[in-house]
Amino acid sequence: MSEYIRDIMRRPTISDLARASGVSVATVDRVLNARHRVREETARRVYDAAQEIGYHAVGLIRQRVFEDLPQYKLAFLLQKPTQAFYQTFAREIEAAARAVTTARLQIQIEYPSSTTPAAINEKIKSLGARNQAVAVVGPDYPAVTTAVEELKERGIPVFSLLSDLATGVRDAYVGVNNRKVGRTAAWMIARTADKPGKVACFVGSHRFHGHELREIGFRSYFRENAPEFDVVETLINLETAEITHEATLTLLQKHPDLVGLYVCGGGMEGAISAFREEDVGGRIVLVVNELTPESKAGLADDIVTMVVATPLPALCKELLSLMLGAIEHGEAAVPGQSFLPFDIYISENI
Repeated sequence: MSEYIRDIMRRPTISDLARASGVSVATVDRVLNARHRVREETARRVYDAAQEIGYHAVGLIRQRVFEDLPQYKLAFLLQKPTQAFYQTFAREIEAAARAVTTARLQIQIEYPSSTTPAAINEKIKSLGARNQAVAVVGPDYPAVTTAVEELKERGIPVFSLLSDLATGVRDAYVGVNNRKVGRTAAWMIARTADKPGKVACFVGSHRFHGHELREIGFRSYFRENAPEFDVVETLINLETAEITHEATLTLLQKHPDLVGLYVCGGGMEGAISAFREEDVGGRIVLVVNELTPESKAGLADDIVTMVVATPLPALCKELLSLMLGAIEHGEAAVPGQSFLPFDIYISENI
């Protein structure tokens, strides 16, 4: 085995960390064991190097470097923990929290048992009881607005993610401009379909404000710019792959002149599998949201035409900045909406 292979396989040592951070072994030892005070700039350089080389005591170094910083507890209520998108979302939240250098953050990520108002409210109240700020992905029910109002009365800022809720009550919405997402999906179908025909749209629920806005944008584009296409009645798929699969097969059978389908939210795996079964990939334009292993494979196989994706790393960084600002400075420092530019993927740029 070559010396190079042995070097990259062994666990980094304190000497490796000293070299990577450009300081002496004694300085690294002082950071690790808090023997003597080290300049903040130097300590952070050691911490950054420890993260970069995978040093085993990076957690301890972080504690030493940031022990004098304020500590905050932040909560995040996501959806559908089995979906690849939300698994990635959770990882990006944790990564963004680790990257914060102005505070020590304790992160709690939870999922509701269902999308009913009762289940959402239960989680919001539970998270609000143990955290200083809460961010929520969920449907927009009046009962959810009431739960958000209760937290706000207690001085706990609440943020809506991906799909807006409790408008006028929550501190800010953080996500993409969903109306523009819907119009972009329609633009792609209108520009790439072989000929005019019927187009369809799936939403998870009309209670998801973001899905409703995507549907509005989708329909408005065809109405204004491509009236020769016929947008059929919107279907609800509850963001499940099984329902989407069956609904897609029914749609293909009912409308042999279907030329485009847009899945506004979750459940796209069902549409992709149905397109594979019926061998209509490349003949019917399929637009979905979020780049996952399934949608990436669909692009590669010419089943999916375009994926519109949320820029999760940028979103999480912006979200944490707004949450900390709200805790430290109050809601006056927080804007009502924070739109991030969405990403677009086709087969040629995956």
